[in-house]
Amino acid sequence: MQIKKVFFVSMMLGSLTTAGSYVFGQTYYVQPGDSLYKIAARYGTTVNALLKSNNLGTTMIYPGQAIRIGYVAGSSTAQSYVVKSGDTLYLIAQRYGTSVSALKQANNLAGNTLYIGQRLSIPSAGAITSDTTSYTVKSGDTPYLIAQRYGISLNQLLSINNLKSWSQIYPGQILKLPTSAVSSGAKYSISQSDLDLLARLVSAEASGESLEGQVAVAATILNRLKDPRYPKTIPGIIYQVDSGRYQYSPVLDGRINEPATASAYKAVELALSGWDPSNGANGFYNPSKTSSQWVRSQQATATIGEHIFFKY
Repeated sequence: MQIKKVFFVSMMLGSLTTAGSYVFGQTYYVQPGDSLYKIAARYGTTVNALLKSNNLGTTMIYPGQAIRIGYVAGSSTAQSYVVKSGDTLYLIAQRYGTSVSALKQANNLAGNTLYIGQRLSIPSAGAITSDTTSYTVKSGDTPYLIAQRYGISLNQLLSINNLKSWSQIYPGQILKLPTSAVSSGAKYSISQSDLDLLARLVSAEASGESLEGQVAVAATILNRLKDPRYPKTIPGIIYQVDSGRYQYSPVLDGRINEPATASAYKAVELALSGWDPSNGANGFYNPSKTSSQWVRSQQATATIGEHIFFKY
């Protein structure tokens, strides 16, 4: 069977408005072969504008990296955002360079629940609390992964530690984190290589599916990570061989080694932020390609695109 590699552009479009002006806010996820020059030309902006809006000190970018693109008319400090389907406080905070705690404070929110059509006030980009605690950098950490793990923006992490986007961090280094972020705890602790591996699996298993379907696939791996019956690492789960059988066909046929699409990276980010369209599933299958009666007999939790998700 011929495998088609499809690269997606994942755009997060929001009605971000300011008093007396209109701002068209987007987040673009870098694809292989992209450069800031190409992205700027594609969206009618400049490299300098992209560098400034993303607090970048270099033009070097990488696949899966989130690049904010904005077309701004007028100026004001009062901003609001209308919640769309699939939004979370974490994603909105990442999109606009603020933090979950800052969003909660600005909107008097006690919990994390949002509803479609809800209007949120967006605090100033990079706004950070003075209440901080320390974090010791571990092997495999990157600023991006630390920010993602604790639900703050990369810009916020860089700003609070007086770092630039090209700054190197090293094991044992002490970084500052908002106390509110640390107290909420890290849901997952994964390295950049783990993130890349998970994105490659999502890409191989569900590149033709909707973003929701790709998030659901990623979520099943994270659900196994929390289950004591499975290995305790992302590679251990993906490469697991049980009774002589590979758990995932892309490992068997080599597709796991293909580059991940931009949408697969986005799906992993959404799953890590807590979105689980699979409803707690720890497995999935395509009914047109599966003859296993055992798999078909398991409790289905969701059907998304060509996949049935199940839990056992």
